[in-house]
Amino acid sequence: MVQSQVNYDESKVPPLHLPSLFVSEKGQVIETQEDWENIRRAEIFRLFESEVYGEIPKDFDQVSFEIQESSAHEFEEIAILEEVDISIQRGENSHVMRLNVFLPKKAKKASPVILLINHRAPEEDGSLSEEGYWPVVELIERGFATASFHAETVAPDDTVRYVDGILNNLYPEQIEKTDGLKALGAWGWGAMRAMDYFEQHESIAHEKSALVGHSRSGKSALWTSANDPRWAITYSNESGCGGAALSKRKFGETVEIINKRFTHWFSDNFNQYNGAEENLPLDQHMLPALIAPRAVYFASARDDEWADPKGEYLSLQIGSQVFSKIYGKKSPLISSWEELDGPVHSKDLGYHIREGEHGLTWEDWSIFLEFVEKVF
Repeated sequence: MVQSQVNYDESKVPPLHLPSLFVSEKGQVIETQEDWENIRRAEIFRLFESEVYGEIPKDFDQVSFEIQESSAHEFEEIAILEEVDISIQRGENSHVMRLNVFLPKKAKKASPVILLINHRAPEEDGSLSEEGYWPVVELIERGFATASFHAETVAPDDTVRYVDGILNNLYPEQIEKTDGLKALGAWGWGAMRAMDYFEQHESIAHEKSALVGHSRSGKSALWTSANDPRWAITYSNESGCGGAALSKRKFGETVEIINKRFTHWFSDNFNQYNGAEENLPLDQHMLPALIAPRAVYFASARDDEWADPKGEYLSLQIGSQVFSKIYGKKSPLISSWEELDGPVHSKDLGYHIREGEHGLTWEDWSIFLEFVEKVF
């Protein structure tokens, strides 16, 4: 499929037949929190692990942290910079990833923390370019610690070189598995190691944590949080196909397009649904459901049809049924996508769509931070 064949016509979207959140594979109706967590959630997690993202390995023998000598930085008047080498040992093998952490100088107590998974060019890590992709100053001034690591430090965002990180160094057995670890999962593994650092840091309130990803790293953020319950808030910005958007809508980027272009992102098993999304035994509405009852936030851009903004909203709206039916948390997502006239927030779920094209901007951040204030 080539881009000229991409569907942007809502009238050509096939009827949605989504797998139920509340009926198990054996036909059991799921009504209680116990049955959700022990039966249906476990089934859905295994499906995503096998059919979409691959496994994120949890085993290693040791993790240690070394703060490197920090040189002068552009935010030194308001923030302390910690450049942290995180060393992970598994058997005889080891890997080192770099995490950059900014701490508010004026903080009187431990600060909540926002982690950005960054897939942009490494030299942009820490800058305020591109309309605040990582707005360190604004986050520090609002009382947050903020951190970022680059994809390159765990798995390069490259169809060939993606193995030149934790896959070759720590988990080589994953490479040939059809449901093995790929780049999106590797970045999630990196976010988990960042959380390991936050947990032992006396200046970071790790229980008040937000994991943020834009576009491809937004896909990773969602899968990370489904694997790791330590994140209080998960923010996926314009993550589209394989992230926030419903695959079965076949609108904008499709499973086939993304699998053929980015062969290093998803498990090999995901390829069997190229051009056959109707055969998927799951869809992306099940991903925020896996994160429940922790807070989930999606954002879209009006002109980013490639990422299917309507499909992103529907995914969160339908997935929010687990928040309401299982955990008793009222969903604010009651309007149709066409009826939205502004951000929709509760302290558990949030969504906004802004004008403009694909990107993580200060406008996105500022609206998201209004949501964060409700959660924390």
